[in-house]
Amino acid sequence: MTTWPRTPRAGAPASYDAPHLRIARSVVADPGTGGAARFHRWLAAQREHADMRVRQVPLEDLAGWRTDPATGNLVHETGRFYSVEGLDAHLPGAPVERWQQPIINQPEVGILGILVKEFDGVLHCLMQAKIEPGNHNGLQLSPTVQATRSNYTRVHRGAEVPYLRHFRDTSRHRVLADVRQSEQGAWFFRKRNRNMVVQATEDIETRPGFIWLTLRQLHELLRLDDLVNMDARSVLACLPFTGPGLPHVLGAPGDDFTAALVRSCDGRADAPEELAGVLHWITEARTRREAAAERVPLRALAAWRREDGRIAHESGRFFRVSGVDVTAVGREVGAWAQPMIEPRGQGVIAFLARRIDGVLHLLVHAATEPGYVDVVELAPTVQCTPDSLAALPAGARPPHLDAVLNADPERIRFDAVHSEEGGRFYHARNRYLIVETDEDHGAAGPDHRWLTVSQLVALVRHSHYVNVQARCLLACLHGLTARPGPVQPSAALS
Repeated sequence: MTTWPRTPRAGAPASYDAPHLRIARSVVADPGTGGAARFHRWLAAQREHADMRVRQVPLEDLAGWRTDPATGNLVHETGRFYSVEGLDAHLPGAPVERWQQPIINQPEVGILGILVKEFDGVLHCLMQAKIEPGNHNGLQLSPTVQATRSNYTRVHRGAEVPYLRHFRDTSRHRVLADVRQSEQGAWFFRKRNRNMVVQATEDIETRPGFIWLTLRQLHELLRLDDLVNMDARSVLACLPFTGPGLPHVLGAPGDDFTAALVRSCDGRADAPEELAGVLHWITEARTRREAAAERVPLRALAAWRREDGRIAHESGRFFRVSGVDVTAVGREVGAWAQPMIEPRGQGVIAFLARRIDGVLHLLVHAATEPGYVDVVELAPTVQCTPDSLAALPAGARPPHLDAVLNADPERIRFDAVHSEEGGRFYHARNRYLIVETDEDHGAAGPDHRWLTVSQLVALVRHSHYVNVQARCLLACLHGLTARPGPVQPSAALS
């Protein structure tokens, strides 16, 4: 395992063992010679043993699912897991004020948890190589535990979820993060999952299919397409990685951007009243918008058609509901069928970043989606599927999309394509970007605001403030606090 000098540097803060500094040590820990090659050999071995075959089938042929004769909703025969229903959304004053759509209703709260442990003074995360039926490329890194309530209570009568007990009973461990977070409000109706990071204080057996990785290793892997799954990114964003004293651990930054980012994470430039102002701004937006979303029968949706075994919009845009039949090796259940959301086109998710007085700020958007629990959550600067914009009014085009798409390549600080939740979405992929700018784009309107990283992380520690797309980008941004060398995909990933 990686080693770390136990003696603090001269001038280091007294709270050298504070959680954010222990996290920072894992960000800069040297994985040693051949660390990346060892990981890719391990991943290649997992691909040989983990097999999943996914076949798209008509919704009418999904075993264990039925169409409710009264509503047309797609429901599981047990009454558990989730259902696909209709939604009538009303957002007065928006470019599209009213629309209808299918949506996933999954009221139960699942657990997304990463187990961490220190080896030789360095924090490591226990990650799982896992295939989901909607993954674009099969095997991806997931959290230690990624399970719905129906799964971990074994409604499917399958095997027990490994390591679950560490998250259901934390009395012998140290909880670093525990917060209920939303998921995609455009496709889920008020979906929440419990995001947890638990530090083990006892020996942990490493089961087949699991691996211990430092945050530095995970950050390097985040720079590769379709490798670290959405649930892992969401949980990583919930880590308390901001606070004073970071330069003492992260070391001298390699460039001005990194220096500004570290200062943004340090948080000493943030006045307490500034966060109070941010909370006031969010509350004002939630109060001002008269958003409404009502569940309606799936068969009654205007502009949506059930044909050829799928449900699709008459324009051919947005997404469709399709069915898959799955057989798998190494899962709690060996075979099942399910409906999935299948987006039409790749999305763009981006933060514009700007240095203000030497501190990096991110331009956030107070956004509304019909499935949110509380009207507004903070989203990235841009979050859209460009291919769908042709079916919408001109005013629906995100105001900063061109600034992202036309950015000088030298101003792009992060750029990778990541898959979204492969358990419910079929081949859903987004291009994640962090683009530095010198312009004050926030002056464009009241729904955007510049925040420091420490302010955004403070909001992540509470439910329903920062959406899943912004959390995923935060996890990617955290990896830029200590610049690693270039990462090249190995033959095992090709």
